Amino acid sequence: MFTRTPSRWLARLATATSALALAACASGPDYARPATPVSAAAPFVSAGTAVTTSAPADDWWRLYQDPVLDGLIADALAANTDVRVAVARLQRARASLREVRNDRTPQATLGAGATYNRFSQVQRLPGIDSESWLIDGGLDVSYEVDLFGRIARNVDAARGDVGAAAADADAVRVSVVAATTRAYADAAAAAERIAVAERIVALLDQSLRVTERRVDVGMTTPLDATRIAALRDQRRADVPTLAAERQAALFRLATLTGRTPQDLPPIAAQRTQTLRLDQPIPVGDGAALLARRPDVHAAERRLAAATARIGVATADLYPRITLGGSIGQTSTGLGNLFGAGPLNWLLGPLLSWHVNQGRARARIAGAEADTQAALATFDGTVLTALEETETALSAYQQAIARRSALAEARSAAERAARITRAQRREGQIDSLSQLDAERTFADAEAALALADAQITRAQIDVFRALGGGWR
Repeated sequence: MFTRTPSRWLARLATATSALALAACASGPDYARPATPVSAAAPFVSAGTAVTTSAPADDWWRLYQDPVLDGLIADALAANTDVRVAVARLQRARASLREVRNDRTPQATLGAGATYNRFSQVQRLPGIDSESWLIDGGLDVSYEVDLFGRIARNVDAARGDVGAAAADADAVRVSVVAATTRAYADAAAAAERIAVAERIVALLDQSLRVTERRVDVGMTTPLDATRIAALRDQRRADVPTLAAERQAALFRLATLTGRTPQDLPPIAAQRTQTLRLDQPIPVGDGAALLARRPDVHAAERRLAAATARIGVATADLYPRITLGGSIGQTSTGLGNLFGAGPLNWLLGPLLSWHVNQGRARARIAGAEADTQAALATFDGTVLTALEETETALSAYQQAIARRSALAEARSAAERAARITRAQRREGQIDSLSQLDAERTFADAEAALALADAQITRAQIDVFRALGGGWR
């Protein structure tokens, strides 16, 4: 038995559906990227022309021209656990986008059921026994007409979430690249500082031997030799501390590259000199920074998603219109389920509307507040990006100036130590003067090695603040 719908009514329904589809519009405000201060696009205040250039920085770690570092960073980007978590979250956001996009297409449900029934004389239908199996099968199809843009705004919000997750993944990569470079640089710098400490110990050993010979011939007292020996032992005690720092950096490097400490390749520990740049740092300007920083992009995408969710909440003020249809059949056996049994079908629109709109308006107010918070977060992220970059550049400038002063102090201390050794051999000065000169030279040598390591750290901080680093 067929249920027929008048063809004229079907024609009117089709016409009305087309009109609704054409009239569909998105609810809520349209998103526009927020403006940033004009001064934010200007050249950096702390960028000195002697140590920086305005060129952009891509694959900045390659400026150190160290193939081992290049390989370690490739390993970190592929195997670092934080990167893997960020990539998984991005995949989750993309899956959510596919899910909400699916709401744009008709939804179909295929169902079937079987029951064994005993019918009374009144319930029994012609041709059906008093006890019989009844098998139902059918297909339901529905399609929501997005008249007020609920689905469209949901898709916009999901796109914003994907963009934010992608930017978050980029931010993690920036951090991992910087941390890997720093761990490698710290290990190399510690090795160089160990070499400096051992060189100082060797010089003090030489001075001690000279002093001991003078003690043997009665030219000085044993106290002079004891003082130099004490200074030598103090400097020798620096070596285990530096060795521990080096091992800690190597262990950190293993973790960053997704390895256990035992699996770190030996080549990662072979560098014994601090990383150095032989060219100015490419920094670009404020405009390039804001375009490159992943955290700025993530904040902007979250603002876009929050704005779209105002539209989702606003759409709840209006009715939802769903076009639906179903077709099904009931039979007393599988053999005639799609045969001669009665066929039922229907087609028609469904309108649902929450009359009490207080809850919807509360959701709109909440979405608007979230958007205001997202806008404030974006503005704060822009300011923080500029602050971090200017601070890093300033620190780098000052680290270079400090290193220059320490290099001059080290040269002067070395000359003074040579002169006092010669004067002491000739008996022109006492042992305390020589000891003071040796101590000054040892301190200057160690301070210069530490300053070299600090310059490398400052460079890495600049590159990290700039927010770039790979193609």
